Amino acid sequence: MSYQSVEDLLKTVGNPVDMLRNSQIGAYIYPVVPAEFTNWRDEQRAWRETCVLFDQSHHMVDIYIEGPDALKMISNLAINSFANFGVNKAKQFIPCSYDGYVIGDGILFHLEQNKLVFVGRAPSANWIQFHAETGGYNVKILKDDRSPGRPGGKPVVRVSYRYQIQGPNAEKVIEKLNGGPFPPIKFFNMGEIKIAGRTVRALRHGMAGAPGLEIWGPYAEGDEVRNAILEAGQEFGIRQVGCRAYATNTLESGWIPSPLPAVYTGEKMKDFRKWLPATAYEGSGSLGGSFASKNIEDYYMTPYALGYGPFVKFDHDFIGREALEKIHNQPHRKKVTFAWNADDVAKIFRSMLEPGSQPYKYIDLPLANYASASYDKIMSGGKMVGFSMFSGCSYNERSMLSLGVVDPDIKIGTEVALVWGEEGGGTKKTTVERHKQLDVRVKVAPVPYARDAREGYHQGWRTRQS
Repeated sequence: MSYQSVEDLLKTVGNPVDMLRNSQIGAYIYPVVPAEFTNWRDEQRAWRETCVLFDQSHHMVDIYIEGPDALKMISNLAINSFANFGVNKAKQFIPCSYDGYVIGDGILFHLEQNKLVFVGRAPSANWIQFHAETGGYNVKILKDDRSPGRPGGKPVVRVSYRYQIQGPNAEKVIEKLNGGPFPPIKFFNMGEIKIAGRTVRALRHGMAGAPGLEIWGPYAEGDEVRNAILEAGQEFGIRQVGCRAYATNTLESGWIPSPLPAVYTGEKMKDFRKWLPATAYEGSGSLGGSFASKNIEDYYMTPYALGYGPFVKFDHDFIGREALEKIHNQPHRKKVTFAWNADDVAKIFRSMLEPGSQPYKYIDLPLANYASASYDKIMSGGKMVGFSMFSGCSYNERSMLSLGVVDPDIKIGTEVALVWGEEGGGTKKTTVERHKQLDVRVKVAPVPYARDAREGYHQGWRTRQS
């Protein structure tokens, strides 16, 4: 049976948790970009030791917003202030539900007067599109959806290519491309550089404390620009990063990419659910992990838990403001990194090689997520004290790591247990084999985990907690 909207779908499934935990969507695919250009270990090493080229042209949604109400609409949807958001600036965009729970996030670029582009995952993009179409704002939008995970041989075309040049040698590569010094662009501001004789828009930011740029332009020029970057970067050890390694960079830098969007409940959210197609991310995505509450709201996250507390500004009206004002001064869970015990990780892999016994849940390398949104229980003294939400292997740190949240009284350095695997032998997701659970010892560590990133990142980007 086909359903028109997410609201129609939810009326038939009974409990949205059951729907999401048994979703048949399969693995989350980073489309088009090859899995590896060399091998994921050396590709991870390169962003720490030399430099890398990330191809971000395909896995994110771009929404171009134009009109006299563009900034007004965005400000009404975001917890953070846009009071000083001038042209050629970029910033994180964080929308919440009416009850103050995070829908998603992404990066917003102020391209020209009354012209913005949002780049990020589907939930935030859908929220923007809904308000642009129904909120009475004087705006028009162009939604350029992420590339299909399985294009079936059909050509893939986007509005823009989008690359990042990152790592300790990135500045040298950029100077060679530009034919002169690294442009004096302030952090999270935009400017221009020259590549292959073309003028290219550039956003200044960095990884591991080293300066880097995100660049973009017309999609048809993407191959030419990429080839020029690789040629210029050859002497500086540049490596292209495939989709296997790409998503793992956040394990070292500390951004939780995929909390469950808080859209499945709430009377005020109903119009959005009626507008949202049943086939959208929110209707087809999957939920995984050892945490298995029947209450979908137990999976919702506040901006404070995700480390966005310092971004909450009550200098403007926005959806969710009233709810956040009520909890603003309360204790909140905090974002942390979990460093997994190597012996316990080895035990999981060894179980795959022991005939006649049920193995533990498989750990895929380098990214161990098997659902759109992951929630593994973190236990201490027989009590659940948080979630592990994004897991993988860092070859740079020689460790399995995960990002998540813990209760405010859990201190850095504390050893806790991460319950790996799903209850009852596993759900019906296509990514889940029959398995048993294991309590994995993990140590609570800072965010970002990588010392270079922790000490070198610009203050405010992924480093601040409430």
